[in-house]
Amino acid sequence: MERKYKALLAADMDFTLLAPGKDIPEGNKEAIRALRDSSVAFTIATGRSSFLVGKFAEDLGIDVPIMTSNGGSLFDASARKQFASVDFEEAKIKELLRFLMTRSADATLYSDEGIFFTPASTRRGFVNSYNEGLAPEKQSPMIEIGMDFIEKDNLPKFNKILLISADEEITGALSSDPELEVISSAPNLFDVMRSGVSKGNALLSLADYLGIPADNTFAIGDSDNDISMIESAKYGIAMGNATGGVKAAASYITANYDSLGFAKAVHEYVIPLVNSFS
Repeated sequence: MERKYKALLAADMDFTLLAPGKDIPEGNKEAIRALRDSSVAFTIATGRSSFLVGKFAEDLGIDVPIMTSNGGSLFDASARKQFASVDFEEAKIKELLRFLMTRSADATLYSDEGIFFTPASTRRGFVNSYNEGLAPEKQSPMIEIGMDFIEKDNLPKFNKILLISADEEITGALSSDPELEVISSAPNLFDVMRSGVSKGNALLSLADYLGIPADNTFAIGDSDNDISMIESAKYGIAMGNATGGVKAAASYITANYDSLGFAKAVHEYVIPLVNSFS
């Protein structure tokens, strides 16, 4: 790809760019336009499914792959196709589904075919809210599964399992599995991916694809699942409402998400640094 950007900024969504279930504030949109004027590639880096970011990417005019599923997928929002994905092996996803469904775990699975809900999943309302008002071709596909799903051959490829309010038995067992990466993305939310998957690794992969030096990378976020990309980026930014771990990893701390902390960081930290790049 011909290099057209001086730098890359990856931003978490919920409690960084916006409040969950809300639109992106105009002040943050204006900051993203200012990034584009400064030749900065901007992308979203989120734990959300690829199918829950498209309308935001379209609204912001993002023209580079988006980091979804906590780094498990690089997604071309305009084509609604995964550019790259780190998927579970089929035997592993069957093992995990059997473990979770026999314990009535609140689990939701992300695939390039849509969002899959186990019987105890409480995520349907969130996805329905996202789909509301969208044309059918822009909505997130919603698929219900049960124990019989495990017996099928040639399952869809999955890159993340979202657990809500999982008990210690479940989180402990998954966290001790060397084949898995388990991280908290918000209070009572746990993301489960293949070992080695992280927003940090996805950030560096995307920078390489875009021809942007690692020394010209920025990342901003608030939750523990953002720490890897804040550490991997040359310039890590923590929201004012970020966890202590995020703030400790960052080189700059901005205001809270509801005080346009993202826009403040862009105007006061990112753009001045980018303007100093050769």
